[in-house]
Amino acid sequence: MDFRFDIIAEYAPFLLEGTLLTIGLSLAGIVIGTVLGLLIGLGKMMQNKWLAFPFECYITIFRGTPLLVQILLIHFAVVPLFTGNTNGILASIITLSLNAAAYIAEIFRAGILSIDRGQMEGARSLGMNHVQSMRYIILPQAFKRMIPPLGNEFIVLIKESSLASIVAAPEIMYWGQAMNGQYFRVWEPYLTAAVIYLILTLSLSFLLHRLERRLATE
Repeated sequence: MDFRFDIIAEYAPFLLEGTLLTIGLSLAGIVIGTVLGLLIGLGKMMQNKWLAFPFECYITIFRGTPLLVQILLIHFAVVPLFTGNTNGILASIITLSLNAAAYIAEIFRAGILSIDRGQMEGARSLGMNHVQSMRYIILPQAFKRMIPPLGNEFIVLIKESSLASIVAAPEIMYWGQAMNGQYFRVWEPYLTAAVIYLILTLSLSFLLHRLERRLATE
């Protein structure tokens, strides 16, 4: 097999830019998705079924439909509705954040429910209200248990960011496809993209493993 490194060298600056954008999209999705996920997870846990129902619908819709469909709808329908124009990067951030929030909400809910109810009762007996009890007693304990599933979701988000190429967001796969379109080569663009994604996911896995071990010793 004739593997052309000169093509990779030619596209190296673009692949670097794409990698930085992939990291940016993933970080935005992680941060926004975590905040939304916490709120949605707490909303689903409300005792009033009517108030919890919209949050259950949100989780069901975003977990039950393909991310590709979501990003196309948001790119071609939702974003132009507010900005008047399509914007691949904005659509990608919104879609990744909303999609991640649905999965992270379930992670938060499971983590909170894993804490013994006596912890909440003990906090309330000390004079804390529900919000204070969640903030100072329940969530810190639940967070340690949620690190592995949250880490898995973050890794999945990095890989799913490759779908941003479908709406012309210039991340890694976008430039891989551009390389393929110019030279009609398959191994060089897609193998290079795979290696970059692998490096990103392995780096994140390493950092999360270090964090998990550090919190386990505290």
